[in-house]
Amino acid sequence: MEKQIKIGICGTGHVGAHCAYTLMMQGVADTIVLVDTDADKLLSEQQDLSDAAGYMPHRTHIEYGKYADLKDCDILVMSVGTIFEGERNRLEELHESKRMIDECLPPILESGFNGIIINITNPCDVITHYIYEKSGFDANRVLGTGTLLDTMRLKAVLSRETNMDHKSIQAFVLGEHGESQMVPWSCVTINGIALREMERRHSERFALDYDEILEESKTAGWRVIQGKGATEYAIAASLSYLVKCIIHDEKQLLPVSANVEGQYGLDDIHISVPCIVGKDGVEEIIIMPLVEQELGALYESANVITENFEKL
Repeated sequence: MEKQIKIGICGTGHVGAHCAYTLMMQGVADTIVLVDTDADKLLSEQQDLSDAAGYMPHRTHIEYGKYADLKDCDILVMSVGTIFEGERNRLEELHESKRMIDECLPPILESGFNGIIINITNPCDVITHYIYEKSGFDANRVLGTGTLLDTMRLKAVLSRETNMDHKSIQAFVLGEHGESQMVPWSCVTINGIALREMERRHSERFALDYDEILEESKTAGWRVIQGKGATEYAIAASLSYLVKCIIHDEKQLLPVSANVEGQYGLDDIHISVPCIVGKDGVEEIIIMPLVEQELGALYESANVITENFEKL
């Protein structure tokens, strides 16, 4: 009999609830355990998801519980947090997220949980590193979604601008999941051909403004929040994709927030870099051949993360 997969979700707000639904809809988990401090919201989400389970492709048990009930989960998704309107409330968001992690992480660890932690809570890189330090877990077992969603947003814009399907585009957003994120344009390819070479060969089709493309992909999340109050579907799809890569040991190369230990000249900081993701979480950090300007942009982004972490 195959091992039953159990996923815990701590925080069932806009993001956590959609993560649970997407995991269930895609048949990723056998059991999903929901935990939230809002008892009424928790019971409502558990009921609603359970009612939908019968129409899903894979039988999934939806449970609700307390922190101690997360002890035997294979993966724990940290999706606590509060939505702050406006781009400039990062400091308030930072301290509120820290407060919530301080409330929920100790009892989770006391339960004996020993799986992999995926953090979504913003500011993602700072909070992921905070969880890593507080948990005492090996670095490979604490990661954040980081720029995984930002990368898909980038590919969506590039797909529109090049009239090429996003699956043919190989590109990463690296650095902070935030304002200082960067794109190593020298490494962007279309079916193995460098983007700049494609521009040279097909100048009549390509007229790309790299700064505008980065800005559009970077601010996509804020446009969603301004219109509907929260990002939900895309981050849930990103999380589900990441969980599948771990559960099925896919060894995919993904841009997630991982603890660097000398790679790219950075040390002891969570930042989005290309990682091989498999059953053990972050199994290897891959060094991309960044040009000097790109490496400088990555360092600037790392400095932003470090400065925000020091505010804790």
